[in-house]
Amino acid sequence: MRDRKTGLYFETTDSIQKENPHSWLWPLCALVQAANEMDVLDARQQYLKPVNKAIDQYYSEKSPVAYQDYVTAERLSSRFYDDNQWIAIAYLDAYNRTREAGYLKKAIMVYDYMITGVDEKAGGGLYWKDGDFSTKNTCSNAPAILVALQLYKITKEKKYMEMALAVYNWTNKTLRAPEGLFYDAIKIPSGEIDRKFYTYNTGAMLQANALLFGITAEKKYLTEAQQISKAAKSYFFKDNRLPGHYWFNAVLLRGNIELYKIDKNPDWINIFRNEAQRIWTEERDGANLLGEHQEKTLIDQAAMMEIYARLRQLAQ
Repeated sequence: MRDRKTGLYFETTDSIQKENPHSWLWPLCALVQAANEMDVLDARQQYLKPVNKAIDQYYSEKSPVAYQDYVTAERLSSRFYDDNQWIAIAYLDAYNRTREAGYLKKAIMVYDYMITGVDEKAGGGLYWKDGDFSTKNTCSNAPAILVALQLYKITKEKKYMEMALAVYNWTNKTLRAPEGLFYDAIKIPSGEIDRKFYTYNTGAMLQANALLFGITAEKKYLTEAQQISKAAKSYFFKDNRLPGHYWFNAVLLRGNIELYKIDKNPDWINIFRNEAQRIWTEERDGANLLGEHQEKTLIDQAAMMEIYARLRQLAQ
């Protein structure tokens, strides 16, 4: 699914019905994390470098600089705060692994960009899409917390912790459901809540709480992480399987691994091991590509690469 001429990627295996010549940025948000996790297993293979080079081709010089959602040389396009945040999270993981300054520099660029998405409408929080002031979503606020916390851990600069806590408190006040899951968004200016639940919103907030416990040692964050994990199992794990969006589930795994490092409860790890094996058995084609449909997608392959790599890391 890689275009060797350009170093870019194709979004799907369907060369006839494809929407664009190359992939939107979002699947690369999944692929960059998967590549980092593969490098954790074997850094000699340099899985991350070509993905990094592809993402560079989405760089937008519009101030404040960031990544747009499609290849810059092919057209001007929209920018989303969450796309940028997922990339920053992967780059911060890569920096912690390699100490290559370029990864940290790009993550700080994303942080400087994302904080321009904050205002006081609905009491605070970040918008989802740059220039679109109609919603503030969990998917752009939970990863904002993760970016800020990781930057705080690396730099010890107070501003990052202050931003993390401000967004954390707003997200909990505005988008947390009573049982511990997280609604999708609040609409602006009406204040109406989009009450859909997705595994990735839950996973990112779970990870945020586990990280906060690791940084502060305050028991309330561990208690909240465990409550989120319990609520997620009750809501999402039905008939011995998870909902069908692999990448959303990969983000849920990230949060549960962060909690597992603390409390060593293997329940979710075992769920993911069984789910990963089921998918490999039931949803794999002859080319070893994964997905429930004949057309296979880059984001699905990337998500499962990440899941398998993370589970392998735990087994080592």
